Parts: sequence; C-alpha cells; structure tokens
Amino acid sequence: MILFQLGEVYATPSALEAIQDADKTPIHFLRRHVRGDVSEDEKNENACAVRSGARIFSSYNLPSGLKVWVTTEAVNAQGDRASTCLLLPFEY
Repeated sequence: MILFQLGEVYATPSALEAIQDADKTPIHFLRRHVRGDVSEDEKNENACAVRSGARIFSSYNLPSGLKVWVTTEAVNAQGDRASTCLLLPFEY
C-alpha cells in the first residue's frame, strides 16, 4: 500500500553509487519509503508527517556501513509533495 506520492524523484551521484555498490536499485528504497518500511521510530514520525503534510524521512543501512536517506518534501502551496530525494547523510 502506497502511503503518499513521491513527486519528482532525484538522487545524488554519491547515493546512486552507494546503492549500486549494495547491489540494490533506487526503486528498492523508494518502494520501502512509500510503504512505510522503516524503523518503528521513523514509522511513527512518518505517519504523523503523512497526516500533517510535513516532510517524510526514511533512513536505510547499507552493507557497506553507509546509510542512504530518502526524503519527501512537505506538502507545498499547490497541495502536493513536489519531490523526493535519495542522498547520503553528509550531503544534507
């Protein structure tokens, strides 16, 4: 079940490289993100964000020890979530 729309999807080159090195695809993490497949703490925060229109944040550990973050922007003046970005924490 999809909990929210992603809007336009972007990814940093470093995130794409780390995801590829983990033998995954960006789609793998985007699917987890929109389904709410995150830690319990993030699940509760994201459930509130979906209801209130705030930014939605997911963090996933990669086998390399790196994390990849997936963030979906808060609802904008047009009433939608304009974009989602995959990035590494140091790029935020």
